[in-house]
Amino acid sequence: MIRRLIVPTMVLLLGISSIASAKITLKDGDKAPNFALRGNDGKMHKLSSFRGQYVVLYFYPKDETPGCTTEACSFRDDLSAITKEGAKVVGVSVQDVASHKAFTKKYGLDFLLLADSHKKVVKMYGVYNAKWQMANRVTFIINPKGRIVKIYPNVDPKVHAEQVIAELKSLDGKKG
Repeated sequence: MIRRLIVPTMVLLLGISSIASAKITLKDGDKAPNFALRGNDGKMHKLSSFRGQYVVLYFYPKDETPGCTTEACSFRDDLSAITKEGAKVVGVSVQDVASHKAFTKKYGLDFLLLADSHKKVVKMYGVYNAKWQMANRVTFIINPKGRIVKIYPNVDPKVHAEQVIAELKSLDGKKG
């Protein structure tokens, strides 16, 4: 009984805390900061290697938590619609590669998760929550030229993939 009350309360507090401590200084039109991180596939990935296509760069607090699992599974379920719009989904959190591998295997996630265990990229993008020592739930849509075209600072994991698809459809033909 107590566990059933504690988990939803913690999820609510994480959500409130992440909104309160977000310090996103990037804005639409800014060049997306480049980075290189190791992925759940064990390889290093640079953001710049995705030039020529849209990137849905989503930051999330932690593997295996209810909201993060909901969001990741929604992206998984809607991945074909997202790729149809010319976009690649890339998730980033501060967990290590082993955690990402287990998370992707358990839920059949077929997109890239990057490990920012040194917290450099979450700080670079202004999504680091120092109080909880993890990323806030924020998504950036980056155009094929590497510019930010949309920022979602307050993500609802249940409907976010649908929002992203709608935004990508509205950007169709605006590749620059």
